[in-house]
Amino acid sequence: MLLECTIRHDGANWVVEHGTNSISAPTLEELDRGMERYLKEEGLLKAGEKAQVFMAFDNSTIPQWIRQYSQHYFNRIVEVKG
Repeated sequence: MLLECTIRHDGANWVVEHGTNSISAPTLEELDRGMERYLKEEGLLKAGEKAQVFMAFDNSTIPQWIRQYSQHYFNRIVEVKG
C-alpha cells in the first residue's frame, strides 16, 4: 500500500496531513511512530503488512522567494510495518 500525504513544519512540530486528518510531532522519529499508530487505528495497516508513506513537502508553507531553492527541502518515503 502507498499512502500519499503532505508534510510541513509549523515552527514547533512536523505536521503530516492526509485528507482531513493530521499528525504532528516535534521530531521526525516521533512523527513516524504517530503515522504508524494512525495507520493501525484507521485500519489501513494490519499485522504483518507493510505500507509506504510518501510525504511530499508542502512548498506553499515557505516564502515564494525561496521556492526556487526548494530542492534542499525534502520529500520523504517512510516504510511502516504492521
